[in-house]
Amino acid sequence: MTKNEKDHNHHQHEQLDRSKMDHSKHVGHAYHEAQVEEGIHGHSNPSQNHDHPTHSDHSGHNHGHDHHGNFKEIFLKSLPVGIVILLLSPMMDVRLPFQFTFTYSDIVVAVLATILLVYGGKPFFQGAVSEFKQKAPGMMALISLGLSVSYLYSIYAVLARYVTGQHIMDFFFEFSSLLLIMLLGHWIEMKAVGEAGDAQKSLAELVPKDAHVVLEDDSIETRPVAELKVGDLVRVQAGENVPADGIIKRGASRINEALLTGESKPVEKGAGDKVIGGSTNGEGILYLEVQETGDQSFISQVQTLIGQAQNQPSRAENLAHKVAGWLFYIAIAAAVIAFGVWLYIADFQTAILFTVTTLVIACPHALGLAIPLVIARSTSLGASRGLLVKDREALELANKADVIILDKTGTLTTGEFKVLNMETLDSQYTEAEITALMAGIEGGSSHPIAQSIVHYAEEQGIQPVRFDKIDVVPGAGVEGNANGHNYKVISQKALGKAVAVDVPKGATLSILVEDGKPIGTVALGDELKETSKTLIRALKQNGIQPIMATGDNETAAQGVAEELGIEYKANQSPQDKYDLVESLKNKGQTVIMVGDGVNDAPSLAMADVGVAVGAGTQVAIDSADVILTQSDPGDIESFIELANKTTGKMKQNLVWGAGYNFIAIPIAAGVLASIGITLAPAAGAVLMSVSTVIVAINAMALKLKN
Repeated sequence: MTKNEKDHNHHQHEQLDRSKMDHSKHVGHAYHEAQVEEGIHGHSNPSQNHDHPTHSDHSGHNHGHDHHGNFKEIFLKSLPVGIVILLLSPMMDVRLPFQFTFTYSDIVVAVLATILLVYGGKPFFQGAVSEFKQKAPGMMALISLGLSVSYLYSIYAVLARYVTGQHIMDFFFEFSSLLLIMLLGHWIEMKAVGEAGDAQKSLAELVPKDAHVVLEDDSIETRPVAELKVGDLVRVQAGENVPADGIIKRGASRINEALLTGESKPVEKGAGDKVIGGSTNGEGILYLEVQETGDQSFISQVQTLIGQAQNQPSRAENLAHKVAGWLFYIAIAAAVIAFGVWLYIADFQTAILFTVTTLVIACPHALGLAIPLVIARSTSLGASRGLLVKDREALELANKADVIILDKTGTLTTGEFKVLNMETLDSQYTEAEITALMAGIEGGSSHPIAQSIVHYAEEQGIQPVRFDKIDVVPGAGVEGNANGHNYKVISQKALGKAVAVDVPKGATLSILVEDGKPIGTVALGDELKETSKTLIRALKQNGIQPIMATGDNETAAQGVAEELGIEYKANQSPQDKYDLVESLKNKGQTVIMVGDGVNDAPSLAMADVGVAVGAGTQVAIDSADVILTQSDPGDIESFIELANKTTGKMKQNLVWGAGYNFIAIPIAAGVLASIGITLAPAAGAVLMSVSTVIVAINAMALKLKN
């Protein structure tokens, strides 16, 4: 284990230790089995059907308007009742070719409308109550207004027919169509976005449920991890996940901490070294003394950070909600003015008719589909490009992003060792011969460096040299005999002297020694993904500042950052990344975070938009708004394009959807009646339908570059 690696490992713990999280919403014990089953630490977010209308938010943010009830189920059950009403009730007193009536059919319609209002209208009225409590009436309030007015006036119209014998136009057709369209729109939107994952539950699952505790007589007792105490000695078998943070007392192994710390390579550890609960043991058997349990552990503190992020409010504008809010106030104002004016210049019945017509015309049929249809089209396009959008408001926020923070390992780089170059130090040997010797001596090892060299030889079509005997050189490398010579592949530190070769920044150098003389070198490192450079160029062209934040050491981080030409921050713990995102947001900047590991999860949740690389951990995926299923950095460029074009289409559809209302409301109120211009109910209905069709066509016109 190198000094940098040790320092980094200690740094990870120190960063979290210094936070010690004096938080009001502590998540408590990280490993309790019952808590895993119930949803960790009270953050219950059970797996939901994609059609469930609980707003899909990765982080518990309150993104926009509330959704109540299962819109798919409510729509499908309401549809037959609504269709019967549409067949029996004229549209603003105009009977359509497919409609019919019979004696007392209006009574039947009134009863069915009451059932539809109570069942189908419930989620909208609940949403309206929530909006009024927040003193921000919007879409739900506007829908509820339209439903209430059209229903109540229609009931009055039916009663008046039988009590006074006077024919009064009803709005049952408009009531039913509005309710069905709104239920359909919300179902489309909920279906288009994915379900929220439970990042904390996935995080807890990294830790095994049971631990092998070594008793005083050296016997082994299997004990639930929740019952571990500081000072317990536990045995960790090869391939097992470490049950708790601790210090190794006996044994040596390579520990894979990539999912937790972001380090791309397994770290050699032995007696006296720290290990993190949830990391994976390699081939050795370890005996470690438990140091931290419960809410003091690394994973529990990451959970705490995620919990904090989940309580952050969304910064999405939610354009549809804002426009609906304007329409609500405009409709109320126009209706009040219309009632007062027509009561003064005409009579009560005329005033009521103009008032109700104004409010019914304000019903946002097209507006209700304006956003859902764009989202449905957008998510479909995104999925075809390997982009899964879980939270539609991520598209609105990404459209105005200022900064994007990128993890290094597994995001910008492959996260795997690759041979960067192979060199000969002795003119008697060719590069191919050096490769054959190295592949031969490393052929029996499972070490990532060894496997990379063997794989490189296979790619080059080079046959490895057969060795008679191969042994491990403790803390140095491997050695073996072939063709009467002794060979070693060791580190430069083990060699004890410098070798005159150019080593790429952040690369690991191994040296081939023949009978004590260096004859060749191989440099291995975590290489950039093919599309990383293209992505950085595209981000800069879009005015988005890229920053790389990685758990890797300074040298490794600097090498990648210089190659990409971007700002970087090395040795970043989960707390550091979280603090970085929070500080940028506090400066008023809109932040996108891209990552793949457990150490990225809190910052993915804290960011305005979290983007998870699909090949990463379930914890990161659960914490994000968007998933790149192909793990290709170039897909981030496609996501930015999708966000820009989707937001553009949303705005266009809002203009079409709301524009009709802004024009029709004052005319319906009778503003131009003095010059003979009024909006006949039938004409209003036609305009409403045309607006809805235009919105649908415009949504389907959304396309991405090939």
